[in-house]
Amino acid sequence: MDKKNLAFGKMNFILLAISMAIVILGFVLMSGAGSTDTNYNPDIFSPMRIKVAPAICFVGFVSMIYAIIHKPKDSDKQ
Repeated sequence: MDKKNLAFGKMNFILLAISMAIVILGFVLMSGAGSTDTNYNPDIFSPMRIKVAPAICFVGFVSMIYAIIHKPKDSDKQ
Protein backbone atom coordinates (compact mmCIF):
# COMPACT_ATOMS: atom_id res chain seq x y z
CA MET A 1 0.00 0.00 0.00
CA ASP A 2 1.32 3.40 -0.95
CA LYS A 3 1.95 5.69 2.03
CA LYS A 4 0.75 8.74 0.11
CA ASN A 5 -2.82 7.43 0.29
CA LEU A 6 -2.87 7.39 4.10
CA ALA A 7 -4.61 10.31 5.79
CA PHE A 8 -2.43 10.27 8.91
CA GLY A 9 1.27 9.82 9.32
CA LYS A 10 3.16 8.21 12.17
CA MET A 11 3.50 11.53 13.97
CA ASN A 12 -0.28 12.09 13.85
CA PHE A 13 -0.90 8.80 15.61
CA ILE A 14 1.74 9.56 18.25
CA LEU A 15 0.20 12.97 18.91
CA LEU A 16 -3.29 11.43 19.10
CA ALA A 17 -2.11 8.84 21.64
CA ILE A 18 -0.48 11.51 23.81
CA SER A 19 -3.61 13.66 23.59
CA MET A 20 -5.81 10.75 24.59
CA ALA A 21 -3.56 10.06 27.59
CA ILE A 22 -3.88 13.72 28.66
CA VAL A 23 -7.68 13.55 28.43
CA ILE A 24 -7.78 10.31 30.41
CA LEU A 25 -5.53 11.88 33.06
CA GLY A 26 -7.95 14.79 33.35
CA PHE A 27 -10.91 12.45 33.84
CA VAL A 28 -9.01 10.44 36.45
CA LEU A 29 -8.23 13.63 38.35
CA MET A 30 -11.95 14.53 38.30
CA SER A 31 -12.97 11.18 39.77
CA GLY A 32 -13.08 10.32 43.43
CA ALA A 33 -15.39 9.59 46.28
CA GLY A 34 -18.70 11.37 46.11
CA SER A 35 -21.25 12.45 48.66
CA THR A 36 -24.18 10.33 49.80
CA ASP A 37 -27.42 11.26 51.53
CA THR A 38 -25.97 10.41 54.93
CA ASN A 39 -22.34 11.43 54.44
CA TYR A 40 -21.31 14.81 52.97
CA ASN A 41 -17.85 14.92 51.39
CA PRO A 42 -16.60 18.50 50.88
CA ASP A 43 -13.79 17.18 48.68
CA ILE A 44 -16.18 17.12 45.71
CA PHE A 45 -15.70 20.90 45.46
CA SER A 46 -11.90 20.86 45.63
CA PRO A 47 -9.98 23.06 43.17
CA MET A 48 -8.42 19.92 41.65
CA ARG A 49 -11.82 18.62 40.56
CA ILE A 50 -13.41 21.95 39.69
CA LYS A 51 -10.61 23.86 37.93
CA VAL A 52 -7.43 21.87 37.28
CA ALA A 53 -8.86 18.62 35.89
CA PRO A 54 -11.24 20.29 33.38
CA ALA A 55 -8.36 22.51 32.21
CA ILE A 56 -6.21 19.42 31.64
CA CYS A 57 -9.05 17.79 29.67
CA PHE A 58 -9.44 20.96 27.59
CA VAL A 59 -5.71 20.97 26.76
CA GLY A 60 -5.99 17.32 25.75
CA PHE A 61 -8.93 17.99 23.43
CA VAL A 62 -7.21 20.99 21.84
CA SER A 63 -4.06 18.95 21.26
CA MET A 64 -6.23 16.24 19.68
CA ILE A 65 -7.53 18.79 17.19
CA TYR A 66 -3.95 19.79 16.42
CA ALA A 67 -2.96 16.15 15.97
CA ILE A 68 -5.79 15.65 13.47
CA ILE A 69 -5.04 18.74 11.36
CA HIS A 70 -1.24 18.35 11.53
CA LYS A 71 -0.04 17.65 8.00
CA PRO A 72 2.60 14.92 7.78
CA LYS A 73 5.82 15.92 6.06
CA ASP A 74 6.74 14.27 2.78
CA SER A 75 9.64 11.91 3.36
CA ASP A 76 10.58 11.49 -0.31
CA LYS A 77 11.51 14.71 -2.06
CA GLN A 78 12.21 14.46 -5.75
